[in-house]
Amino acid sequence: MKDTSTRFILGAALIIVAFAGGVLVGGKGIFAEQLNRYGLSAFAAGSISGTQPEGVDFQPVWKAWNILDKRFIDAYTTSTPGTATLTQDEVDSSQKRVWGMIAGLVDSMGDPYTVFLPPTEAEIFQDDINGSFEGVGMEISIRDRVLTVVSPLKDTPAFNAGVKSGDQIVGIDGKSTKDININTAVKLIRGPKGSDVTFTIIRGGESEALEIVVTRDTIQIPTIETQRRADGIFIIELSNFSAKSPDLFRRALEEFAATNYNKLIIDLRGNPGGFLEAAVDMASWFLPSGKVVVTEDYAGNGENRIHRSRGYSLLDNDVQLVILIDRGTASASEILAGALREYGVATLVGTRTFGKGSVQELVNLTPDTSLKVTVARWLLAGEVFISREGIEPDILVEATEEESIGEDRDLVLEAAVQFLQKR
Repeated sequence: MKDTSTRFILGAALIIVAFAGGVLVGGKGIFAEQLNRYGLSAFAAGSISGTQPEGVDFQPVWKAWNILDKRFIDAYTTSTPGTATLTQDEVDSSQKRVWGMIAGLVDSMGDPYTVFLPPTEAEIFQDDINGSFEGVGMEISIRDRVLTVVSPLKDTPAFNAGVKSGDQIVGIDGKSTKDININTAVKLIRGPKGSDVTFTIIRGGESEALEIVVTRDTIQIPTIETQRRADGIFIIELSNFSAKSPDLFRRALEEFAATNYNKLIIDLRGNPGGFLEAAVDMASWFLPSGKVVVTEDYAGNGENRIHRSRGYSLLDNDVQLVILIDRGTASASEILAGALREYGVATLVGTRTFGKGSVQELVNLTPDTSLKVTVARWLLAGEVFISREGIEPDILVEATEEESIGEDRDLVLEAAVQFLQKR
């Protein structure tokens, strides 16, 4: 997307490293261009009026401000507030109040993906977009007001420590995560390579909370793996939708085409998403030119944006395609899987997906603060919304995570293979 709007399709997320929900942790550098790839709109707040809206009484706000100025005493300091010449601490305190007012306003919207980024958090966010990461390697989101793991990335510290999709994080290093927002969670979780972070986790099927210690490391995000099976089935395992994914996916399809097989499995389990552009590009290998992959629905607040297939030609029309999905399949993964299912190109096997189907824009409020706000919803062909409920598979495979994607036996993959062999 080479326009001025950059859109997050992850959002869920956040990979600590964290994609979206959509936020990545670590690194420095480019901002607008990288945001563009992620699907997050960055634009100046100057285009939006900063004047007081009509019919809104702000007097209680200023009354509270003045009460704090005149009556509040910090019990932990010996300085004297309210002097004629403000100290630097008092100036900083006033500015913190402004940030707090904005944060409260944003929180009142009740949307976990709409957040205010004060200076420190805004700087972290810019760092995280870059793609050089030190963290634990999982994507998190707020689900039903609880900090929840969307998916740990394969072979990362979180994955290897036993963190699982759907885990509810109720504590980080002994601190409760009740009513926590994503940005605060990132600050608690991120840290230097080699240091430890302890998660208190509630997991379905467990009678007691779990304590999982994860040692932070530099995260190398996996992207794609291929497997040519002796039974005539080719598997592409896609771990995320990065800037490199479309090219790597094309190479994998070329490898598949060279086998003369006609049965293909794309494994999107535990894939938290990434670039919208990557999802559209990959769908273009399977859909005719012009077919709608996904629409950004602005609910009347703006003109909807339609993303269409480019109609690439490489594969024969008789390719039999199955896509594997689970609760860790989110955002761009849901767009690809959902679009190909809607057109009857793919059969989905596994469990219901995560349900990250909203678009965020990044507004620069000041040179060092930003507002990430949900502005649209993802709408698949057939008027299908992704948000909240996620996407149901065509073939539901009820299994524990160990059974569905275990070392000894993979029940979801087995179901997909059986389905393809019968066709």
